[in-house]
Amino acid sequence: MIENGIVQRGKLCSEKQWKQTIATLQRNATGLFTEKEKAKAVLKEIQVQAIARRTEHKKHFGIFFSGGLDSSFLALVCKQLKKKFTCYTVGLEGARDVEYAKRVAKQLQFPLKMKILSLKEAEKIILKTMQIVPRHDVVTVGIASVVVAALELAKKDKVKIFFSGLGAEEIFAGYERHAKAPDINAECWNGLRNMWEMDFIRDYAVGMQYGITLLTPFLDKEVINIAMQVPGEWKWNKEEKKIILREIAEESGLPKACAWRKKQAAQYGSNMDKALEKLAKQHGFAYKKDYLAAMAKTL
Repeated sequence: MIENGIVQRGKLCSEKQWKQTIATLQRNATGLFTEKEKAKAVLKEIQVQAIARRTEHKKHFGIFFSGGLDSSFLALVCKQLKKKFTCYTVGLEGARDVEYAKRVAKQLQFPLKMKILSLKEAEKIILKTMQIVPRHDVVTVGIASVVVAALELAKKDKVKIFFSGLGAEEIFAGYERHAKAPDINAECWNGLRNMWEMDFIRDYAVGMQYGITLLTPFLDKEVINIAMQVPGEWKWNKEEKKIILREIAEESGLPKACAWRKKQAAQYGSNMDKALEKLAKQHGFAYKKDYLAAMAKTL
């Protein structure tokens, strides 16, 4: 399940309810910050508060950890709050997420558990994922397979609560489409509205299957409110995306190489997408989508 606000009494909110929530936040949005340092101070405080609220009274929890900006910032704040957590990282051989996760965890002394998947193990995870998620397109299966693999790794630890960086790309303009939009923040609002279909139904299905709760502090209403008061030019330029979050993270103690690491989606950073490509070829398909369509018929 996903935390309250997106999931209530065990049920995923409707798409209409979510869009109404975002419409209300947008309608009540106030003016933009005019001083960047003030914006960073307020935004950091609100983000730390959002994380602190979600960790109160929790003895131990997990973090889906890629060694990238979002998960590393979450782990850093949790460590600074003196919380007990474990970072979980999965990937196939040569995965950049595994490389970065090891490096960052060592530098900042985060507790880390990781697993390198063989192609055979990856295929088992992919087929298991397809039995869980309602959509079998390449992106949905690729992303969800990384989460499923991490949850399988964490099962023996009996961890039932996990932090996710979901929402950071939307509120801080992390996608290429933000660069192409005439108004960056307008596109951020648009992306938030579409998260129900793009993200929530996928993560809710996985959460229900494993009986876990996903904590999403970047989707905290107060965090959204403050992030959307940040001018678009403080979020994105021709060289960088999510600029203000990167600056906050680095100033909070995240190593520069981590804070400014280029974004790779989970399926790419873990090499899960490469696994799909190899499996498609092994089974005689030219395209990953055709392999998934054939596998779906066997479920």
